[in-house]
Amino acid sequence: MWLLIIFCLLIGLAIGFQMPVLLPVILAKYMSIAILAALDSVFGGIRAYMDDGFDNTIFVSGFFVNTLLAAGLAYIGDKLGVELYLAAVVVFGARIFQNLAIIRRYLVKKY
Repeated sequence: MWLLIIFCLLIGLAIGFQMPVLLPVILAKYMSIAILAALDSVFGGIRAYMDDGFDNTIFVSGFFVNTLLAAGLAYIGDKLGVELYLAAVVVFGARIFQNLAIIRRYLVKKY
């Protein structure tokens, strides 16, 4: 099963790197924070799956709510002239590393 997941991930990365995606500079900040929030949800879903607590509804709602909240925070910060997106970067970055640490510990103990 893990080999299938890794294989599909590699295929997706290969396709993604071959497709030219050009974002306007204005949207780059919003897109980067949205991707960070989405990655947080994905790693949280993997962690929940390993803990046998995965719920599809929670994953999908968290994915969209976190992404929209992070992009909205960046937008509001731009309108106020304050870089509020840095708060989301710190929080989501810390959560990603925390989830990766738990996933790593699980895999090390299992194998």
